[in-house]
Amino acid sequence: MTHSTPTPSTSSDAATTGTAGDSPARPRRGTHRTAAAALLAGALVVGPALAASAHVRVSADDPTAGGYSVLTFRVPNESDTAGTTAVTVDLPTDTPLRSVSVEPVPGWSAEVVTGDLPEPVAVDGGELAEAPLHVTWTADPGVEIGPGEFQRFVVSAGPLPEAGTDVVLPATQTYSDGEVVAWDEPVVAGEEEPNAPAPSFTTVAAADDEVATTDAEVTATAASASTTGAAAADATDSSARWLAGGGLAVAVAAFLLALVGAAGRRRAAR
Repeated sequence: MTHSTPTPSTSSDAATTGTAGDSPARPRRGTHRTAAAALLAGALVVGPALAASAHVRVSADDPTAGGYSVLTFRVPNESDTAGTTAVTVDLPTDTPLRSVSVEPVPGWSAEVVTGDLPEPVAVDGGELAEAPLHVTWTADPGVEIGPGEFQRFVVSAGPLPEAGTDVVLPATQTYSDGEVVAWDEPVVAGEEEPNAPAPSFTTVAAADDEVATTDAEVTATAASASTTGAAAADATDSSARWLAGGGLAVAVAAFLLALVGAAGRRRAAR
């Protein structure tokens, strides 16, 4: 990046203009050096950031394991003189995506290539020997991603592999001048990102698992509460029956005593 040298201030401040009859004060060389250093430091900071962002990236709208996700590939054009005319994405073969469909892009044709896997993969109690291997987008004549532009390419894919799987999707970018750029370098956690990293994302556990666990806990708690309530109700009912029976017995005894007392009084009266 080229930077122009700052010009001395035209302010009327006495520090720069001096007084009448004196020669104009010269700008301090240290000030220019400081400004130049600041501009250089800014270029060094912004430069790598721009370079790092100008990569082919992929984002998954829902990376949940076992589900289907919309994968969006963002493809920037890094050439100053040529346009991007084709993009190919390689799909994983060790954890294959059994279903892949593309979203139409005006001016581009898309092809999903299906073929034999290097080795059969166990899925759902069986084996999968064939799966989608590549997706290629090709620009129509007169259409391309021009310098300073980017394009999004979208696919729907799944089912996604188990949680914690790094789904790596190497991409190849072809330019109108014949240059081919491979975005296939592995990204290692904790290490500096390579110059041409492969697009990737990581699957996550299904939130339904947590919900299911919570529901099971709620159901178990409710069942326990129901059992406890039933036991308490049974105990209360038994107590009520004993009390009712006891009360009835007392009433009968009192009635009999009353009858006996009345008979005694009649005899005494005679």
